[in-house]
Amino acid sequence: MWPTFVDGQEIIATKYHSQEVKVGQIVIFNHPFDNNVIAVKRVKSVTDGRLFVEGDNPDPTASNDSHNFGLLKLELVMAIAD
Repeated sequence: MWPTFVDGQEIIATKYHSQEVKVGQIVIFNHPFDNNVIAVKRVKSVTDGRLFVEGDNPDPTASNDSHNFGLLKLELVMAIAD
């Protein structure tokens, strides 16, 4: 999520308990293809209870996000950054 966050930076977040997720929020979630990876991305759209998430890096090839894995199921969301 560079340049918003740098490696090793702590993120203050609220645990996700089915509250509404809004465009522009930053979510922390289990990567849909690799359970060993926790990802941090910004919500770009919400469609039928699924999220299109994208990294903040201006280089589109530098982020593994919904461009790569598609819409994110809400059940994978762990927390929402405050």
